[in-house]
Amino acid sequence: MEDSDSVPVGEKRSFPDEDPEHAVKRARVAGEDEDDEEEEELCEEEEGESFADMMKHGLTESDVGIHKFISDHKGFSGILKERYSDFVVHEINKSGTIVRLDDLSVPADVEESSSACDPTECLTEEQKQQLAELQLFKNKEGNVSIEVQDDSKEKRTLLHKAVKTLYPGLETKTEERDGKKFIVAYHAAGQKALAEVRPSAAPRKHSWPKNRGSFCHFVLYKENKDTMDAINVLSKFLRVRPNMFSYMGTKDKRAITVQEIAVLKISAERLAHLNKCLMNLKLGNFSYKKHPLKLGELQGNHFTVILRNISGSQEQVEQAMTSLKDTGFINYYGMQRFGTTAVPTHQVGRAILQNNWKEVMDLILKPRPGAEKSYLVKCREEWASSHDPEAALKKLPVKRCVEGQLLRGLSKYGKNNIVTAFGLIPRNNRLMYIHSYQSFVWNSMVSRRLEVFGLRAVEGDLILRGGSAHVLSAEEAEKHSIHDVVMPLPGFDVIYPTHSVGEGYRQMMTADHLDIDNMRHKVRDYSLAGAYRRVVIRPSDVSWELIQYDDPRVPLVHTDVEKLENQAAPVYLTEGKYRALKMEFSLPSSTYATMAIREVLKMDTSIKNQTQLNTTWIN
Repeated sequence: MEDSDSVPVGEKRSFPDEDPEHAVKRARVAGEDEDDEEEEELCEEEEGESFADMMKHGLTESDVGIHKFISDHKGFSGILKERYSDFVVHEINKSGTIVRLDDLSVPADVEESSSACDPTECLTEEQKQQLAELQLFKNKEGNVSIEVQDDSKEKRTLLHKAVKTLYPGLETKTEERDGKKFIVAYHAAGQKALAEVRPSAAPRKHSWPKNRGSFCHFVLYKENKDTMDAINVLSKFLRVRPNMFSYMGTKDKRAITVQEIAVLKISAERLAHLNKCLMNLKLGNFSYKKHPLKLGELQGNHFTVILRNISGSQEQVEQAMTSLKDTGFINYYGMQRFGTTAVPTHQVGRAILQNNWKEVMDLILKPRPGAEKSYLVKCREEWASSHDPEAALKKLPVKRCVEGQLLRGLSKYGKNNIVTAFGLIPRNNRLMYIHSYQSFVWNSMVSRRLEVFGLRAVEGDLILRGGSAHVLSAEEAEKHSIHDVVMPLPGFDVIYPTHSVGEGYRQMMTADHLDIDNMRHKVRDYSLAGAYRRVVIRPSDVSWELIQYDDPRVPLVHTDVEKLENQAAPVYLTEGKYRALKMEFSLPSSTYATMAIREVLKMDTSIKNQTQLNTTWIN
């Protein structure tokens, strides 16, 4: 299903060979971005297939229904996310403001500031140094003892509060030695405290001022961490459960992202102190409000993207970016919606909707081509040979993965009760599979719609009127553009286009042994209502510039933290060895920046394609 000449769509293209020096430097840069934990896990892989070999079995865009382009410029090559700092995301909140980290100060609070003693004044400089070293695990003694001068309960309470406020992650207890009272500070579980401390270990006894909103809202700046990882880190330092935090959307891991977070009854002062000991995270712009944040409340995200080592001429870049600004891009679901392994998530979703639970079990557990962690390979081999869930489970050191959760369920409920066993996988993960199938159908049908009818609204297309879908007549179609047209994600509560592509939905799902007229499932969770999604999105706030540079390791974006620390902005050369395209644009939520970038470059954005074309820096 390649792009045809009948529609103004460009051809897909590939990266040319990469400059070897750029490639070698890129390998080194890529290595810097990995977490130690990931490196350790990679070391456990068996010899054999490299990452590049593994991705031979991965997905390409055409595997997930992504076939078309809508611009007619000639594509060019560029490297996306060479460094995570090349991809910067700022949330756009519900009032339409771009969220930025630009203030680290703590808001004044009458009740907190009126305490008998400023926490910093309760401790000597020597004690502060010892506690700071203990907090960062530099103190080999494992605890710090502070003698209570002029002992009183009030004085002890102040010392307890001072330590916990100024040094998150530390616990305190009172000890009596030779008739003297000491406050002893320590990590609850030694070196592993921050990873394993129980939320119940330190109940918050201090009262919360009545005149203050119950939720502290703050801006979270993070580098190379996904949103849940960051929240888990904060919850361990603060000794609270992760569900105390709320947010409007999750953000990419391999990026610098800035978003708003809210937490229940944790003071701005405690949060601000975390900045002393957090890696790749920064908190600021604190305020107190009466409400948490809700998923989906955001208007969208603002992206700053660097495409390095581009091949396009000034004219090509201008043409591509002008088209993005004026016409937009096809609103495909991006590759991350479908997983990166040899078994795509939409195949599992299709099996769930078919009620084919043996197929669901096999797709998740059976051996698959491509390199995986050695313990997963052994687990799959054990399952294939014995079909014994307990034996396969023993091969997994990490039980929290989907495979582990399903095997635990099969072990608990038996192989004849796969539906209940599958229920042990968290609900969001389970729903991800069927949403992935919906996305696959949507992508495929949108490609067909553009193939058949091109970039104009036609009779039989759908538009939204007051939240409901309306079928366009021939006369109405003349008054609308492709930017008004929506296409349905399949479900029991949507209508379909009345032209030939509507019939295409029925044909595709019939071929998948699904009844488009009956999308309700025996298991209520898996009943799909459906939804509508715009076919073409036009980004707002689009701007771009061409940058010259010599060193692939030099950052090319001035981050919020660098601005706060008064660091100099990157200096762009007037003449350099390489050229990069710096582009900025805003997108509504649930749209994929990678699909906008795909339209600019006219290339396949799949990991498989990029890996095959750039194997020099991976191997």
